[in-house]
Amino acid sequence: MPPFSASTPVSSFPSPVAAGADIAAQTILVTGAAGFIGFHTCVALLERGDNVVIIDEVNDYYDVRLKEANLTHLTAMYSAERVSIYIGDLCDEQLVRRAIKETKPTSMIHLAARAGVRPSIDNPLLYIHSNVQATTVLLEACRQFGINRFVYASSSSVYGGSMKEYFSEEDVVDFPVSPYAATKKSCELLAHTYHHLYKIETMGLRFFTVYGPRGRPDMAPFKFMDRIAKDIAIEQYGDGSSSRDYTYIDDIVQGVLLSHDKGKGCEVFNLGNGSPVLLTEFIATIESLVGKRAMIKILPDQPGDVPRTAANVSKAQRLLGYKPSTPLSVGLAKTWAWYSEFYGQQT
Repeated sequence: MPPFSASTPVSSFPSPVAAGADIAAQTILVTGAAGFIGFHTCVALLERGDNVVIIDEVNDYYDVRLKEANLTHLTAMYSAERVSIYIGDLCDEQLVRRAIKETKPTSMIHLAARAGVRPSIDNPLLYIHSNVQATTVLLEACRQFGINRFVYASSSSVYGGSMKEYFSEEDVVDFPVSPYAATKKSCELLAHTYHHLYKIETMGLRFFTVYGPRGRPDMAPFKFMDRIAKDIAIEQYGDGSSSRDYTYIDDIVQGVLLSHDKGKGCEVFNLGNGSPVLLTEFIATIESLVGKRAMIKILPDQPGDVPRTAANVSKAQRLLGYKPSTPLSVGLAKTWAWYSEFYGQQT
């Protein structure tokens, strides 16, 4: 385990999500819990009474201080009997088997991944290792140890350059435009295979641009806040007419827990907000929060990027009871409040 610093600032956590609170306490293996969605998912699980088993390699894809602070919070707030942490590569089959043998989880929530469209173009083999191979190792472990429920992170990137008004799970997604998207589609195919062969219940979650406190520093919500606050130019790819379906972390965690508790068979679900926002509007909202005008460096559209994302969440609403409810202005205000405290900026 890396040396966590007790002095690392930790605060401004969203209120735990109540989804599935009536489910009997379980032991759940969660990968990627040092990261953004994984951390918040663990907090919600622990607050409702579940125990968590964490496997995370704590890599340096983004600020390791943030990842260490996340794990520090979990170990400080919850007893060792409720939180078990294993540090290492998910492709290490011996590590995965040891964690399962020692803790006996009844289900898995696989949220670890090598994320990012643009970096995947530069290093596709790393993405295949971290995303496809790791998912295969975990599915094999489910088969070997009789774990019958596997929830995993897919991505809205599987929709490629779709120009539909809203993306539906029924859309054909056979044309990825980045190695990252291809790995996520591959994971969906693997999940279907293991359900077909071994009857493992698999729930794939296509996340749409997740943001919130403790968010990834490489993503636009964090990056734009950081650069505008520091009077550094932000990079705008294209003319600003692109749009994203920004989804607040509490709404995403609600969907993760609901899919774990209520999902059946082999399914994929869109987890988004259902209200895409133009890039120009997004930047203006952050400018208002930070109290500064952005310096904008306009660059050409990047290979692998898509012009828009927009989630049709009717399937998740119908089958899971998923109800995203956080407006962008509210979610960004909470994110800015956290950023200001964690990174010492003045609001």
